[in-house]
Amino acid sequence: MSETKSAAADATDKRTRCLVVAEILDRIGDKWTIMVVAVLSKGPTRFNALMREIGGVSHRMLTLTLRGLERDGLVKRTAYATIPPKVEYELTDLGRSLMEPLLPLAAWGQKNWPEVKRAQARHDAAKSDDA
Repeated sequence: MSETKSAAADATDKRTRCLVVAEILDRIGDKWTIMVVAVLSKGPTRFNALMREIGGVSHRMLTLTLRGLERDGLVKRTAYATIPPKVEYELTDLGRSLMEPLLPLAAWGQKNWPEVKRAQARHDAAKSDDA
């Protein structure tokens, strides 16, 4: 009976670990988060400078992305009492630690992107032949 409980506990632990990884990937895997983190990895940046450097992101989407990253403890927002108001965003220690796994993932993506595209083309061609 203890083996059954142990196996069940192990399965629950694996499921929990998978859910944690899925939640983290969901947070960092969207289109804009990686770009924001990459820009902020260079140092504190103001909102409009982020928009310019990223390019193509709407004001609303950048705001939502920054709020989410701030909520998750990856980004720190600092508002200065100046006229006009000045706000800077920077990575926290936790946010900077995200660069460690992202850099090898980016290298893997760059290296394997052509093969992924070829696999997609083969798959799509086979699917269209089936139809």
